[in-house]
Amino acid sequence: MTKKIFFFISFICCCCKISRAQDTLPNFSANLIGKDRIIISWTNTLANVKQISVQRSYDSTHGFKTILTVLDPALPQNGFADMTAPTTKMFYRLYILQEKGLYQFSLSKRPDTFAVKNMKAVTDSMKKLNPFIVNLGKFPSTDSTTSPKSITPKNMPPGYIPSLYVFTFRDGNVKIDLPKDEKPKKYVIKFYDAADNFLFELKDIKEQNFTLDKANFFHAGWFHFELYNDEKLVEKNKFYLEKDF
Repeated sequence: MTKKIFFFISFICCCCKISRAQDTLPNFSANLIGKDRIIISWTNTLANVKQISVQRSYDSTHGFKTILTVLDPALPQNGFADMTAPTTKMFYRLYILQEKGLYQFSLSKRPDTFAVKNMKAVTDSMKKLNPFIVNLGKFPSTDSTTSPKSITPKNMPPGYIPSLYVFTFRDGNVKIDLPKDEKPKKYVIKFYDAADNFLFELKDIKEQNFTLDKANFFHAGWFHFELYNDEKLVEKNKFYLEKDF
């Protein structure tokens, strides 16, 4: 896994080296490589960056939705390879969160055509990647103003009791509502697919109540989780994501 992440970062760094100076945050570069691979990359010189999310839309001004939140927003050079865009004419922008709740959006842009030698070797390696993607907290990732409500899946198995701490909202995202403790505790949540294959985990959780973007799970279906409190298992349960993305 370490080698895969290292390769991905190395590839992004190569793209950043040929980026122009104006690609420093909040600006970024968007390059179309091949027929359907769009590389979003940037150089970070901002202080105290807590979160950077890549957003995508058919329109240049509205309808943006978060497709990825980077694992380490403090990296000097970073980026993302979008290989699932419905069209190469999509608009992209960045959501940048800093300390004290300050945030900003970059200007939106469409990808430029960009050529890289030996692209086959690069893309073949990128197909094997399994990036760690986590979207935490509440931020304006979409233009939706609907108030989410908890849901119960239609194909709920007999005897299933939804968790009070990790459950699905009506908007399709996963709601995290941790216990309200008098003393701060270290909560960890580990996520698995229906076959109990490990996906990712949330560590150093600062918020008691937040939303986890459904894009982190890549597909619909059942997912398992384990909630730990100071390394002690609090709950082991599952939730269901509807097939609407």
